[in-house]
Amino acid sequence: MTGSTPLSELKGVGPQLFTKLQVLGLKNVSDLVSYLPRKYDDYSKFMPIKELKPGVVTIHANIGPASGKYVRRGLHITEAIATDDTGSIRIVWFNQPYRAASLKKGILYYISGTFELSHQRFAIMNPTIELASEFPINTARIVPIYGETKGITSKQIRGLVAQTLPYISQLSETMPSWAIKKYDLCSYSDALQYLHFPKNNQTLLTARRRLGFEEVFRLVLASLLNKQENDSETSLKIAFSKELAQKFVEHLPFKLTDGQRKVAWEIFLNLEQIHPMNRLVEGDVGSGKTVIATMAALMALNQGYQTALMAPTELLARQHADTIVKLLKPLGLEGAVTLLVGGLSLNQKKIARNAIRNGQAMFLVGTQAVIQEAVDFHKLALVIIDEQHRFGVEQRKSLMAKAGHMPHVLSLTATPIPRSLALTLYGELDISVLSDKPAGRQPIITKLVSPNSRAQMYSSIKEQLNSGRQMFVVCPLISDSDTMSANSAERVYEQMRIKDFSQYKIGLLHGKLKAHEKNAVMESFVYHKIDILVSTTVIEVGVDVPNATVMIVEDAERFGLAQIHQLRGRVGRSSHQGFCYLLTSNSIAPSKRLRALESCQDGFKLAEIDLDMRGPGAIYGSLQHGQLDLRIAKLSDTKLISEARSAAQEFISRGENLLQYKHLATTIHKLRAVTNLN
Repeated sequence: MTGSTPLSELKGVGPQLFTKLQVLGLKNVSDLVSYLPRKYDDYSKFMPIKELKPGVVTIHANIGPASGKYVRRGLHITEAIATDDTGSIRIVWFNQPYRAASLKKGILYYISGTFELSHQRFAIMNPTIELASEFPINTARIVPIYGETKGITSKQIRGLVAQTLPYISQLSETMPSWAIKKYDLCSYSDALQYLHFPKNNQTLLTARRRLGFEEVFRLVLASLLNKQENDSETSLKIAFSKELAQKFVEHLPFKLTDGQRKVAWEIFLNLEQIHPMNRLVEGDVGSGKTVIATMAALMALNQGYQTALMAPTELLARQHADTIVKLLKPLGLEGAVTLLVGGLSLNQKKIARNAIRNGQAMFLVGTQAVIQEAVDFHKLALVIIDEQHRFGVEQRKSLMAKAGHMPHVLSLTATPIPRSLALTLYGELDISVLSDKPAGRQPIITKLVSPNSRAQMYSSIKEQLNSGRQMFVVCPLISDSDTMSANSAERVYEQMRIKDFSQYKIGLLHGKLKAHEKNAVMESFVYHKIDILVSTTVIEVGVDVPNATVMIVEDAERFGLAQIHQLRGRVGRSSHQGFCYLLTSNSIAPSKRLRALESCQDGFKLAEIDLDMRGPGAIYGSLQHGQLDLRIAKLSDTKLISEARSAAQEFISRGENLLQYKHLATTIHKLRAVTNLN
């Protein structure tokens, strides 16, 4: 058996099961052993029958004759008596008529299930049973539970993994021997065996520590190698002009915060270096990221160098261009800004490309159109990527390649990323945080609302709409689903249009619409041709609509805190008070997690809560960062993170040859491709 052995060659895998396994992404042995359990049931503690107490139990017993019967249509009950040296107990199965014929007399079984009161008698209900052996798979141990799909159970997956144990025991080491010894890690093969079939809780912890350590080690090492490569490149030095910076700031319609000044200065210092800047600026919606980016571009313009700003949507690119033109107009530099987006006519695109090629267009603002082959830069020195995670790896690579050298890169994001996550994911980046709120910006009033209070909430909202304001409504689904009970954008739109808000103009926006349809709907909202925009999270990274003061989030518990915080940042962006209503799907008391949104306006604190309670997926669930390869490691485990980061740094300082570690090299190559730089 090898890693490439098809699962169809394993015992019990016929064509039908093999097809179902592929639905889970499981095609060969390597896929299977890498398919890690999502949780465990602890059936490891044996008890004599006379000492059984309500709850999960495991006994070692004979099973007497079983009888089965249909008690009503669709419900079959099989009953038997299990006996050990201390007594007997009834065991009951529902809708498993095959059980009676499959039981063997005079044979010892392991029996694991829930011991509870049923029809005034105690019994072990729906137990898992297995012939007693030295290596049980489904009972009498800590039992792994896997992600399942229709027609495939965890029991089937456990049986297949058990067949691969000889292969797992022969797996080569994937970490340097010095790191294993220094940080007291178990071997890779032991870790995989313990994770699938732990002997006890301690071996499970040992396995999780080893594999979690390696996950973080790989991510950090990929980042460090990217940083090392970036530092070996040269870029155009962009000198800082104090006079120009002061002139720009004097003409701003607001005063820069201390935080904005600090971040701008960090960028100016980077731009003056011969090595390319690679900086990520994090800041809430409206925290001044565009102003900071324009100040950086101004220094490039001053030296005759070009800047390219790439935004995730055409509408946002247009809005950026309008904002930048206004910021540069007092300096007489508004003519340097050129827009290049898909919606331009062929002739407009041709004129823009010629201006870029000959150096007349000094500040290019656009979408993916910026990196098309027909676009040639004259002297590109600075690349600004707004919401960098929204762009694929190859797109970023292509943009940088057009410069003929490595340009300085400034990435902007409104996603609050906890420091522990940022350091692990973005080790190759310098990180700046804009934490100050814009002057005069009022906190968003956030309220949790149960379904019973919907009518009362609508009444309050209509007061806002009647005074000329606008509203966003965000839903977790586009259409109604058979598998998920939640309000869809299409259903809410129809209900509001026909019933609750029939006197207002309502628009619908979601990911299935074509690009020009999305732009048309969003433009209608921007220019107040519609009052209410019902949408999915496509507006999470959206345009500035200062007149929008109300946000409703339907089925709020289905969203991450960081995501809701970003959504509510779409409203209250003017002198008018903003309101965010979080509608829960039922009338049960909201979770502590959601309650945090009512009192906390700090996106970073909320992201930390999400990270602690729900894991990194809560923050990165909707982002195209690539593979957030943390299935085991917990970023709250600061000791593990610190040790793994130190090991990655030591790997670099030792001058280790990555190619000596085949498995590690393959994984690192993939991870380097999904980090910020490449």
